Amino acid sequence: MVKTIQMTIDDNLLQQVDRTVQDLQTTRSAFIRLALEQALRQYQVRRLEERDAAGYTAVPATSAETDEWTNEQDWGDAWNGAK
Repeated sequence: MVKTIQMTIDDNLLQQVDRTVQDLQTTRSAFIRLALEQALRQYQVRRLEERDAAGYTAVPATSAETDEWTNEQDWGDAWNGAK
């Protein structure tokens, strides 16, 4: 189901949105939906990262858990300065 909403927006921000939707050849509604979807995804990722950080702070990984992965790291040619 799709709902129609009203919102308040600053004139300057609306002008920027209008220029952008014209460049993208889309509509305000489509652009704002996409922006909201991206903001919600970013928020969810941030919440998960904060949860993980709290978990690792409460129960840090031991060297026994991390040492075995040291030799598995592959930095490729970038680490050696090659292009």
